[in-house]
Amino acid sequence: MMHPSQPKGLIVNLKPQGFTLFFLLLCFSLTTSSMVESDTYSDSGPVVPTTPLVTFLQHVQLTAFRSYPKKQSADPKSYIDLSLKHPYNLSTIESAFEDLTSESNDMLVPVEKFERFVKQYFDGAGEDMLHHEPVDFVSDPSGFLSNVENEKVRDWAREVHCLWRNLSCRVSDSVRESPGRHTLLPLPEPVIIPGSRFREVYYWDSYWVIKGLMTSQMFTTAKGLVTNLMSLVETYGYALNGARAYYTNRSQPPLLSSMVYEIYNVTKDEELVRKAIPVLLKEYEFWNSGKHKVVIRDASGYDHVLSRYYAMWNMPRPESSVFDEESASGFSNLIEKQRFHRDIATAAESGCDFTTRWMRDPPHFTTMATTSVVPVDLNVFLLKMELDIAFLMEITGDKKGSDRFVKASKAREKAFETVFWNEKAGQWQDYWLSSNGDETETWKAENQNTNVFASNFAPIWISSFNSDEKLVKKVVKALKNSGLIAPAGILSSLTDSGQQWDYPNGWAPQQEMIVTGLARSSSKEAKEMAEEIARRWIRSNYLVYKKSGTIHEKLKVTELGEYGGGGEYKPQTGFGWSNGVILAFLEEFGWPSHVSIEP
Repeated sequence: MMHPSQPKGLIVNLKPQGFTLFFLLLCFSLTTSSMVESDTYSDSGPVVPTTPLVTFLQHVQLTAFRSYPKKQSADPKSYIDLSLKHPYNLSTIESAFEDLTSESNDMLVPVEKFERFVKQYFDGAGEDMLHHEPVDFVSDPSGFLSNVENEKVRDWAREVHCLWRNLSCRVSDSVRESPGRHTLLPLPEPVIIPGSRFREVYYWDSYWVIKGLMTSQMFTTAKGLVTNLMSLVETYGYALNGARAYYTNRSQPPLLSSMVYEIYNVTKDEELVRKAIPVLLKEYEFWNSGKHKVVIRDASGYDHVLSRYYAMWNMPRPESSVFDEESASGFSNLIEKQRFHRDIATAAESGCDFTTRWMRDPPHFTTMATTSVVPVDLNVFLLKMELDIAFLMEITGDKKGSDRFVKASKAREKAFETVFWNEKAGQWQDYWLSSNGDETETWKAENQNTNVFASNFAPIWISSFNSDEKLVKKVVKALKNSGLIAPAGILSSLTDSGQQWDYPNGWAPQQEMIVTGLARSSSKEAKEMAEEIARRWIRSNYLVYKKSGTIHEKLKVTELGEYGGGGEYKPQTGFGWSNGVILAFLEEFGWPSHVSIEP
C-alpha cells in the first residue's frame, strides 16, 4: 500500500557478475546492524532497531536470491513475511540454516535443498493473516449509490463493494501469543489489507479504504481500522508504515485524524472522538518535533515551522534488501551508503516510493535525497490534521485546545503562501533544504522544485484554499496547462523514469485529493474539471476490471483501460484504496443512465 504505501520503486537487474562481493558486503551490513547506533561511521540520524527474526529472514532472502535462477526469483518481501513453524524456535532454525549454507562460500544453495529447508521450518507468507467475514457487510446495502443510474455501472460498483470481503482479515492468535515467531504485529481488530503482496494493514491506504467503507455502510469495519492504527500510535508513538516488525522505523502520510473525521461525519460517534484526541496529539508531536521538524525563515525574518519525512533507519529495507544493497553498491564509503539507505526508507515513509521528486539529479536513482525535501503534500496532511483536531476538540467542548489548533493551522497556511506557493506557476512547489534541516535556514526562491508533480496541486484539498475563488482560478488554469491531465486521470509526474510514482502512472490518492478539492470550490470550471477527471478515472478502472477481473493499485493514465507498471515489484491487485476511491467518486458524482461507461 500504500500502497501506497510501502516499498515501491526501482527495477534492478541482479547480475551474476560480482555477486559474491555483493553478498559479502550485504552480510556484513546485516551482522553489524545492531551496532549502527554506536558506530562512529554512521550518519547522525536516529535508528530504531528491528527484531532478531527480521534480521535472520534477511539472510534467508539473500540466500534465495543467490540460489534461484533470476527468472524464478520470488518477491523478496515474501521471505521477510515468513513465520516460524511450531515447534521450532529461532535458534534451532538458525543452526539449521548455518548447516544449509556452510558448504557454500558464495551462499549458493541447491534450489531443492533450499525449498525443503523453507518448507520444514517456516509457515508461508501471509498464513498468519486469516480471512475474516466482516460483521457489517451486506451485499446490496440499502440506498447504495442511488445516484448511479446506469445499470451497468451499478452492477460493477456492487462487485467492487463485494471485494471488501476478499480483503478483510484478522491477525492469527499465534501472533498475539508468540510475537517473536512472526514479523506480523498483533492488532486488536480485523483489518482491510490492500491486497496481493501487501498482506498487512497499511497506514495511509486506510484513509481511502475508509472513504469507500463509508459508501459501503461498513462503519464497524472502518472504526476497527482506526482502532488498530491508534493502538500502533499508543505503542510506538506514531502510526507505522504497515503493521510489520520491519516497518517500526518509519511512518506514512499522517491521515489518522482525517479517518476519524470521516467516520464522525457519518456516524456522529463522540466516543470514538474522545478516544482519538490523545492519540492524535501524540502523533502530531511526532511529526512536529525532532528530525521531522524544519524551520524556514522568510525575507521578513519570520520563522515558518514545517515538516519533512525522515525515516529512523539507515540500512537496506529488510523487505527489499537485495534491491537496496545493489543500488548502493557504487557508493565509496559507509556514511554515503547509510545516507542513501535512509533516503530510500524516507521515500517509503512518504508513501510515494519511488519518484524523481525525491532525486537531486533525476532520473538517477542514486541521487535520492528525500530527507532534504520539505514536501507540499506532507504539510497538506498536517494542516488537515490541525483543522481536524480543532474540529474534534470543539465537539468535546475543549474550546481552548480547539483555538490552539486553529492558530497552528493559520500559521501553516501562511507557510504555504510563503514557502511553497509559486505565483508564476500557479501551483505549490516542494522546497529543497540547503543544509541538513537541523538548523533554521533562510528561504531562497531557487530552492523550490519547479518540476511539475500531481502533489503540487494537493493543497486544493484543503477548505481554506478551495474556498478562495481567485486562488482556485489560478490553480485550475495551471492544472489545465500542466500536462498532468491525461485520458485516464492525473499523472503523478511528467518524467518517464521507470519509477512507479512517475509518468505514465496515476494513483487513487492523488486523484481523490485533487478532484475533491476542485469539486468543493464554488467555481463552475473547477467543478466541471473535477467531474471529468473522476469519470476518466472510473471508466479506466472499469475497463481494466473487465479485461483482468481485478482492481489494480495504480493505472497507466496515458491510456484508457491500462493498469500501471514500473518499480521494483509486479503490478498488484486487490486493491484497497483503488476500491475506496471508485466508490467515493461514484457516490460524489453518480453516473447518468445516458452516459456510457464504455469508451
